[in-house]
Amino acid sequence: MITDDPSAPFADLDAYVALPRVAGLRLSPDGTRLVVGVGTPDRKNNRYTTALWEVDPAGVRPARRLTRSDRGETAAAFTPAGDLLFTSARPDPEADPGEEPVTALWLLPSGGGDARVLASPPGGVRGLVTGPSGTVVFGSALAATSADPEADREFRKRRKDAGVNAVLYEDYPIRFWDQAFGPDRTRLLTGDVDGDGRLELRDLTGHVGRALGDDAAWDLTPDGETVVAAWAVAEPAGSQRYTLVAVDVATGERRTLADDPEQEYESPRISPDGTQVAVVVYRRSTAADPGDRWVALVPLDGGPVRDLTASWDRWPTDMRWMPDGTALIVAADHHGRAPLWRVDAGTGQITRLTTDDGCYTDFTVAPDGRSIYALRSAGDSPPAPVRVTVEGTPAVERLLGPGPDVPVPGRLTEVTATAADGTPLRAWLALPREAGPENPAPLLLWIHGGPLASWSSWSWRWNPWLAVARGYAVLLPDPALSTGYGVEFVKRGWGAWGAAPYTDLIALTDAAEQREDVDATRTAAMGGSFGGYMANWIAGHTDRFTAIVSHASLWALDQMWGTTDLSYYWVREMTPDAMLANSPHRFADEVTTPMLIIHGDKDYRVPIGESLRLWWDLLSRSKAADGTTPHRFLFFPDENHWIMTPGHAKVWYETVFAFLDHHVHGAPWQRPELLG
Repeated sequence: MITDDPSAPFADLDAYVALPRVAGLRLSPDGTRLVVGVGTPDRKNNRYTTALWEVDPAGVRPARRLTRSDRGETAAAFTPAGDLLFTSARPDPEADPGEEPVTALWLLPSGGGDARVLASPPGGVRGLVTGPSGTVVFGSALAATSADPEADREFRKRRKDAGVNAVLYEDYPIRFWDQAFGPDRTRLLTGDVDGDGRLELRDLTGHVGRALGDDAAWDLTPDGETVVAAWAVAEPAGSQRYTLVAVDVATGERRTLADDPEQEYESPRISPDGTQVAVVVYRRSTAADPGDRWVALVPLDGGPVRDLTASWDRWPTDMRWMPDGTALIVAADHHGRAPLWRVDAGTGQITRLTTDDGCYTDFTVAPDGRSIYALRSAGDSPPAPVRVTVEGTPAVERLLGPGPDVPVPGRLTEVTATAADGTPLRAWLALPREAGPENPAPLLLWIHGGPLASWSSWSWRWNPWLAVARGYAVLLPDPALSTGYGVEFVKRGWGAWGAAPYTDLIALTDAAEQREDVDATRTAAMGGSFGGYMANWIAGHTDRFTAIVSHASLWALDQMWGTTDLSYYWVREMTPDAMLANSPHRFADEVTTPMLIIHGDKDYRVPIGESLRLWWDLLSRSKAADGTTPHRFLFFPDENHWIMTPGHAKVWYETVFAFLDHHVHGAPWQRPELLG
């Protein structure tokens, strides 16, 4: 329970995992209703369940809860009439109770009343788009031999009754993050919301194999007549790339809008007048070039791609059109922040709208174009709904969102340094309030994943304030390869992860340790994913840290490059020589720092083999006569690249802090109770 003590939810792990987590935001067509999702632990504390809440866009009325179910809900869109569309695997009251619930599309009337199912294809519902026409389009997985959702339902039943879950693959990839692909692939289904019954679904694309992968996106024209989608096409050597296609909703006829072997196209957004498509263009990486990203415009009727922000040294991550079609609102990392920017659709002129330390996500523009609604987070504040006033001097107003404010138990400041090559470096530093010259705090170096990422927002999974509440100072650096500092900053570490990224981390650690409120004699390092790679690299190259935590980490790059879910991307970055030169496993003999290894068995991005090999390389070099080791391995059989469930998150933090306290403070080693 949150009390007047600002450290309370961070000093108590039970209170922390129970904190409501806001994610996702949808605005009704008339701009009068705003809906967000709020995740909380379920009754058994086995997972987070999301409920939908309505937030007053005017910032006057308190938020009110709209949905309740054990399975949870995700807001999808609004109908032209203002009814809320959401997806959920809650039981369908009209379905066979013996069937396993699927992720279905539901409608919650704006005037009140019970939610009802619009569509429940056996392959689920994802990526729903709709517009003023009332037409809806969404993705659903069907087997290649299934003619329609009902045939697919029967196919799935036959497999289940036969006790078969084997899959025969003919192409790549076969896995993505924590999902192993089955014998089904995503198609686009469509229907019209025009009555009280269920949607009459129509298969818009038929079986198209890998084309609509799990990271593909699509949009629908305002008149409901055309879908524009990122469309994967196969390439030699197990590779693929995303092109841009338009699909006629009436006939299913497909035509290509953009296709360049040197580029890929992501996140299409159709203009309000339906004449052009804004798209993020990605110049594909090579061993010598990390590539680049920019916003471009593509005529829907066909024509050349017009680059809009190619000269802007920032990478767009999301965008929305202004209602009059004269500009786009774009999000992009920038020096440890993620502001909103206005990009003129005619000239490409860029204006920064938000000038604070915030990260703005899930944003949408009000119908009158005067306001932007978004979730704002920062290193010291979790996501919360806000309104950004566009006219005049932009201003940010926090709305009355679900749940109380969550004050952090310390202060956030910045640390700067200069790299060996003269490049300016920066990091966030989270400090306990009581830290000072008379009471310096031990330092934890926390390294972000990615590697193309930044400490620009709040993190529930790696939350520094839990460590701050226990008296640690936490350094959150953006070394070479981080986003928000320009392409040249990324190039400094491209294909050479053990070079500038490592020396940048050490330079920023040196700068932090020079502060009077930091105890340079007690330091530890932590990282997950790419951050775990850097933790492993640090372990083999310096003994300055008293303990190292390595989560979901890369250890042997030759092994990792061939077993990860998207090998074709990673092999473009490093030549075989670079792969060997930058592989941490080569320096196993040099590791003397106690290490805590953490990994989930369902991790397909960094497969479990990395940590299994790291664990053996550490243990096989143990010198103790009695076979004991200072190292530890925390294994999660049912977790993936991240630790997702409330109970496991608590055990994760308990183990990490027990390990750090033992080595940083000299406390007796204490196994978390639930680990036996």
